[in-house]
Amino acid sequence: MMTPLEHLSRNGHLDEFFIDGQWVEPSGTAKGVVVNPSTEEVVARFPLGNSLDVDVAVTAARHAFAAWSRTTPEYRAGLLDRLQALLEARGELLAQCLTLEMGAAIGYARSAQVPLAIAHVKVARDVLTAFPFVKQRGHTAVCHEPIGVCALITPWNWPLYQITAKVSPALAAGCTVVLKPSELSPLGALLFAEAIEEAGFPAGVFNLVQGDGACVGASLASHPNVDMISITGSTRAGIAVAQAAAPTVKRVAQELGGKSPNVILPDADFDRAISLGIAAAFRNLGQSCSAPTRMIVPRERLSEIEAIAKRVAAQIVVGDPLSEATTHGAIANRAQFDRIQTMIDVGISEGARLIIGGPGRAHDLNVGLYVKPTIFSDVRTHMRIAQEEVFGPVLCIVPYDTVEEAVTIANDTVYGLGAHVQGEDLHAVRDVASQIRSGQVHLNYPAWDPHAPFGGFKQSGNGREYGVEGMLEYLEVKSILGYF
Repeated sequence: MMTPLEHLSRNGHLDEFFIDGQWVEPSGTAKGVVVNPSTEEVVARFPLGNSLDVDVAVTAARHAFAAWSRTTPEYRAGLLDRLQALLEARGELLAQCLTLEMGAAIGYARSAQVPLAIAHVKVARDVLTAFPFVKQRGHTAVCHEPIGVCALITPWNWPLYQITAKVSPALAAGCTVVLKPSELSPLGALLFAEAIEEAGFPAGVFNLVQGDGACVGASLASHPNVDMISITGSTRAGIAVAQAAAPTVKRVAQELGGKSPNVILPDADFDRAISLGIAAAFRNLGQSCSAPTRMIVPRERLSEIEAIAKRVAAQIVVGDPLSEATTHGAIANRAQFDRIQTMIDVGISEGARLIIGGPGRAHDLNVGLYVKPTIFSDVRTHMRIAQEEVFGPVLCIVPYDTVEEAVTIANDTVYGLGAHVQGEDLHAVRDVASQIRSGQVHLNYPAWDPHAPFGGFKQSGNGREYGVEGMLEYLEVKSILGYF
């Protein structure tokens, strides 16, 4: 089997954008680089787009919208079916790509990053086939119609997953799209565009322009012919996009930062609650906006909890992402590695008690962006490590004396994306969940539900992804009075 780079180099797509159904050369000469985080070596160079490329892509999407928006749901569902099958057939190539460009352990790429991404395509197809685009309300028809041309900006931490979470419902709704993936993880987007092409989507329905946020992202946000922009990224990036979009009064959907709490109630099964809590906080090496990195625990059980947490964290295998034995690979990029190191130092300087991990590379590795899984205890809620998003495998254990205090601590951040609650008394668990100000709450580590709407309160953003709500983001509401 060819590597992702061999595949893309053979067909020439590494140096091209996908616009109006064709692989085209960029208008400029600027280049970005792909760095393998496990070796810190530059493995590829690729073009960065500019405002001219954005104009061409948006024009293609605008031209295609008139016909695409009037296609039948059955037609669009058939194309999504083909896209799902093509992504499944390319599963190993996509997994290898994720390991190369963002350092994901190959086992995790195969078991989570790729299949969960493909699930978004299936969900969009299923939602589409059951969605009532016209509802009767008295003599009025309440219609849902596609909003138009959608610009989609996706992050580096779940590259394929976030692409499918945005592109699939947008296409299902009848919108046309221009995708700007992160310039730090661009390769998977090229493989996705190949699958779109082979699936047979009409020209201009899907367009891909590589580039950075300052140029391509800003051009998309401010473009007068873009009707909606959806971004997953940092809160700072989301604010910049909203500001650029404001003069054209386009819809803005933002899935931004988080500092998610995990409230362990006094009656919880502590072995299970702490073990699975570590796994959830450190999934994808903590590079998840909804990772529950604040574990809020009863103070009287603190020493027991610390012992469990230390034991579980010590079992994590950090190392070569291509090794089957590795559970956690490399941090995705140098800037994020440095940020994690800084925040570990901040935690130590603030007086939090380090119980495992700490600064420096994992296992004294000399090359590669490998971070030690790190846990602080006796963390107080005002500390920076309890307030700021670290975006790495760094967990804060925050003790509480009463359940009321635990709820207060859970809500004591500017974020409100995800949350977890653990306990045996389901009535008490539900009661705590109802008091947490976040867009999603997980009770006792349930199975992932791709139909569950996902999005934030407060500075974690606005709008929702996944399920029916994910497609509603791409629809406008029209009332036709006297229709019935």
